[in-house]
Amino acid sequence: MDDTDDKGKDKDGKEPLRVGVAVRKRRRALHLTLAAVSARSGLSVPFLSQIENERARPSMRSLERVADALETTAVELLAASDTARTVDLVRAGDASGLTPITGVRPLVRGHHQLHAMEFTGDRDAGREYQHRNDELMYVVEGACQVEAEGRAYRLESGDALFLSGGVRHRWRAVTEDTRILVVAVGDHIHATSEPPSPGQ
Repeated sequence: MDDTDDKGKDKDGKEPLRVGVAVRKRRRALHLTLAAVSARSGLSVPFLSQIENERARPSMRSLERVADALETTAVELLAASDTARTVDLVRAGDASGLTPITGVRPLVRGHHQLHAMEFTGDRDAGREYQHRNDELMYVVEGACQVEAEGRAYRLESGDALFLSGGVRHRWRAVTEDTRILVVAVGDHIHATSEPPSPGQ
């Protein structure tokens, strides 16, 4: 059941995760049925159908399971659910259209080549990541522990870690006041290090 009021907000006053169009578009692009996504994600077909038709509001955990089944990320689905903008200022307290999650603040609205997220607090990502394109982690405050390609790195305030596309990694914040900025090239972009051929 979608626990929202007539203004489209949930009982906590937050905007619901409206990702139905993005989920359906991604599923069709992969030529998958709802049953196939259900088998991959462990979520029921009726629930997936409700998500696609904006009749159900998935939790972030459910959205991650859907994203995994669709070979993408929750961030990509959230970004794809919004309209594109050319110039967009995001103020410190502005949550409009960003679908913030506790401790996670998207800094870019819409579906763009660049993604940026701010992570706050003592948190553990809880999973290993491997992105198609390059990513930069910058510690604004506090500290975090990162494991990448079998090596461990401790990042302190002001430290930055570059991860090229394809590098497997996981990370966790180690203090309650930690703030981490993650900037990445969108997974839908086919980045290449080779210069374009003449005429392109």
